[in-house]
Amino acid sequence: MLTIEELVKCYRGGTRANDGVSLRVGAGEVVGLLGHNGAGKTTLINQVAGLAVPTSGTIRVDGCDPVAEPARVRRMVSVMPQAHAPLTGVTPRQAIRTMARIRGLGKQAAAARTAELIEALDLGAWADTTGERLSGGVRRLTAFGMAAAEPGRVAMLDEPTNDVDPVRRRLLWEQIRELANRGSAVLLVTHNVIEAERSVDRIVVMGSGKVLAEGTAAQLRSRAVGELRLELTAATAGSLPELPGHLPTAGPPLHSSRRLAVPIDADAASAALAWAQQLRAAGEIDEFALVPVGLEDVYLQLVGSEAASGTDEEEERGEPLAA
Repeated sequence: MLTIEELVKCYRGGTRANDGVSLRVGAGEVVGLLGHNGAGKTTLINQVAGLAVPTSGTIRVDGCDPVAEPARVRRMVSVMPQAHAPLTGVTPRQAIRTMARIRGLGKQAAAARTAELIEALDLGAWADTTGERLSGGVRRLTAFGMAAAEPGRVAMLDEPTNDVDPVRRRLLWEQIRELANRGSAVLLVTHNVIEAERSVDRIVVMGSGKVLAEGTAAQLRSRAVGELRLELTAATAGSLPELPGHLPTAGPPLHSSRRLAVPIDADAASAALAWAQQLRAAGEIDEFALVPVGLEDVYLQLVGSEAASGTDEEEERGEPLAA
């Protein structure tokens, strides 16, 4: 449904926001696009939607070229932008219903689809409240409703879960999956690695405008260094302990001023736990954990220090880890 081949987007000064990007999203599929701030994700979406012209490469939306047929492609594509929708003086019900009508639904069908989305996203308490009185999370849910009202062949969602509370995040993910079930190809930009690991069909990791890796969560996890991760949290900033010589590591540690994450293999688990218990008993660390490696570990290994530019996931979990 969506095919991108060797896409390049250069800006003045020679900056390549996209540098040879190739990816595909099929009908009924949810593909997550991960990457640090400035990796080129939003630029990619803008080109698919016909809002920016590629320097080179090709984009096809169900066989149509956004450069040659921008008006036609815009009718086939819906976009939920990263920025909040302009809802001043407009209620969620009005915004979603209006977008459904603009996208071609009749009056009754638009009202029915609006009611369906308001119920599915648990927006009933705010459905008739004007935008200036809405929380950021409700505004994000409304923006999703506007994109989902009549999504067309391809739905592109730029960080849809930002500001949304945990309960309605789950409802939102259900509706994202429902878009795919209805036949749309869904391309979803997110910084939330944990959510992506649970909820998308395939993941594309971008860095510096390039595709660094692509596959299912299981396929990407197979690239991880080590089988386990030892996490230490220091009592104070700048007081992380040095790794002991007797502890075999599977790769370089990741660290911030208070957190240390060390990849290890399973046969080093006993030694790692013993060392961490000694540190805690001596008051050198506040806490520790030994956990299986996950997609987040692979992501950090792929993007390296570029991930330290600040993401939603880092804000939830504390300081970003650097290699």
